[in-house]
Amino acid sequence: MKEIAASLAVSVLASGAAYAEEPRRRVAPPAVYEVAPGLGHFTDNVLFGEVWVRDALAPRDRSLVTVSVLVSTGKTAQIGSHVRRALDNGVKPEELGELITQLAFYSGWPNAISAVTETKKVFEERKIGPVADSAADRIQLEATAEAARAALIAENVSPTTPALADLTNRVLFGDLWRRPDMAPRDRSLVTMAALIAIGQPEQIPFHANRAMDNGLTREEVAEVATHVAFYAGWPRAMSAVPVLKQVFASREAAAAPSNAAASGELKVIRAEPASQGTPGPASNFTGEVRVTNRYAGEAPARIGGGLVSFAAGARTAWHTHPLGQTLFIVSGQGWVQKEGGPIIEVGPGDVVWIPPNVKHWHGASAATPMSHFAVAEALNGSAVTWMEQVPESQYRTGPAR
Repeated sequence: MKEIAASLAVSVLASGAAYAEEPRRRVAPPAVYEVAPGLGHFTDNVLFGEVWVRDALAPRDRSLVTVSVLVSTGKTAQIGSHVRRALDNGVKPEELGELITQLAFYSGWPNAISAVTETKKVFEERKIGPVADSAADRIQLEATAEAARAALIAENVSPTTPALADLTNRVLFGDLWRRPDMAPRDRSLVTMAALIAIGQPEQIPFHANRAMDNGLTREEVAEVATHVAFYAGWPRAMSAVPVLKQVFASREAAAAPSNAAASGELKVIRAEPASQGTPGPASNFTGEVRVTNRYAGEAPARIGGGLVSFAAGARTAWHTHPLGQTLFIVSGQGWVQKEGGPIIEVGPGDVVWIPPNVKHWHGASAATPMSHFAVAEALNGSAVTWMEQVPESQYRTGPAR
């Protein structure tokens, strides 16, 4: 372990000569201790003395994750040192090239081109010749999963941006993800690390599930988030945690159906008074909101819902549902609005259907409480993506008369 930690000095934050003068136990360069001794302590004792030597991820995987974070976040000054470390940890030159290619699609061409420049310097330093495409057969993607993905693109992307839908199907998944130059497991690993690093939690469920389908274990997925925290910051990693929690729970439910589901027994959720319900969190609602009779279907079902009661003036924040949502208005008077559309008034017995990925909000009218039963399906463990609050000025405009 000490040898691994000491060897990291070659690749961490600065160039080599200064390290030779430092004790082997130190990884941080002398300047760190002179300017920020606390940072030196955490660099040596935690990042390289603890995290990099944890066996939850192999050193090769940690290098793939680290380089992915640096490329996707544009940290070009750090790329060279960690490319060296990746090569030392067994990552092949062609795999590094493919990592950069993969992340061009997920974090943008400018980041990828900048990474090429820094990586080429290391290749020249180590006398690594030009990298060629693999001559191996193209990777065949799982047919059922591909059909489901293509159907979602056809329904949710094609009507709005047909060119993007075509490129997604033909280039991203029809070409890039099938290239044999990087194993599907590693391709998923670098993609997921980049998405966490650049703060794209809504994209994580699909790719976390894909990563585990491609061979990453739950423990390895969790360790990716832990490792990324040091290179992209704690907020990025913490934002990924609730999303990963949902993914893990969904996969556990699918793998181990409950006794009730296996036996075919009916399940009744008894009515409960609103006073016993769960308050709607302030991050997702404005005003007094309570949720009662919450339920979730058992695998293989993915449906869930509950009775939501809004006091007058209360409403949801803007949000979307990956597979849409149905609202059955039980009592009172409510308002619902999609982005760019008018506020629509609804009452008892009305049924509202919100299509997949349509940004919207709903709640009580300004003067009258409202209750509705909400039903939605989860996709890859997630049934909703919450967004910003509905401002009072917009809400108070009310429905068009």
